[in-house]
Amino acid sequence: MHRPHLETDLIPHLAQALAGPLPGAAAQQLMTVSPPPVRNRLSEGPARLGAVLALLYPHLGELHLALTRRSAHLRHHGGQVSLPGGAQEPQDASLWRTALREAAEEIGVAEGDVTRLGALTPVEVTASGFIVHPFVGYAPRRPAFRRQEDEVEELIELPLGALLADEAKAVEEWQLHDRLARVPFYRHGPVVIWGATATVLSEFEAVLRRVSPQRETRP
Repeated sequence: MHRPHLETDLIPHLAQALAGPLPGAAAQQLMTVSPPPVRNRLSEGPARLGAVLALLYPHLGELHLALTRRSAHLRHHGGQVSLPGGAQEPQDASLWRTALREAAEEIGVAEGDVTRLGALTPVEVTASGFIVHPFVGYAPRRPAFRRQEDEVEELIELPLGALLADEAKAVEEWQLHDRLARVPFYRHGPVVIWGATATVLSEFEAVLRRVSPQRETRP
């Protein structure tokens, strides 16, 4: 498995890469479910804006990414693995503030502990009618996580190198509620990441590969 440099090396280069041209739709489509849902809620009215936070932090000698497993009872994407995030609220001064607020509410991350590294390309989630803006942030210490039990079934701490592992990705045909679909996904042990989250992480993986030398390998 490739292991990115520790934060002293990787974080400045990652911020620089996020400030430049992004891989965009070409990278996103590698992990996008096809065909799209039969019902496209984005075509039915104004899109809702949302934001998610890809939070990096050091843990056990390498960088990790915070993910959540959404509670099964939630209206949208219940039971799926997601980045912390949600809909923009009127009190949010920006979509970055939305991402920080949602991370604080869902997993207890203090907003003041997170430094913004940059943003990824927005993702259209046609099934729920959202345009999701992904942001990448960094905390210099592992946060004192506190799970919001009604919304978050499980906190998942994913080693960042897992996104670069040769065995991390697979594609299967799944019967979704409205169609038979080709579903690409990331897998790390029992954790399966698909849908909009995999689409976001696919672009993030492409950015990581620009700044994480392939020679950094360990058994």
